[in-house]
Amino acid sequence: MKEVTITTAYITLGQFLKIADCIGTGGQAKFFLQENEIHINGEPDNRRGRKLYPGDTVVVEGCGSFKVV
Repeated sequence: MKEVTITTAYITLGQFLKIADCIGTGGQAKFFLQENEIHINGEPDNRRGRKLYPGDTVVVEGCGSFKVV
């Protein structure tokens, strides 16, 4: 499991995907979320604005699993 470090209280799922190198630009997030399955803390979610906090785990189909720290 890879760790993604944030310096703010939270990060949105769209921003997270870019930082985790799953997408190249923030504009790709909408289309990426429509085509790929994502689980946050074991629950499926595809909302680009979903807030992720330190301690959350994110599993991205075809990209890997991550922990927000």
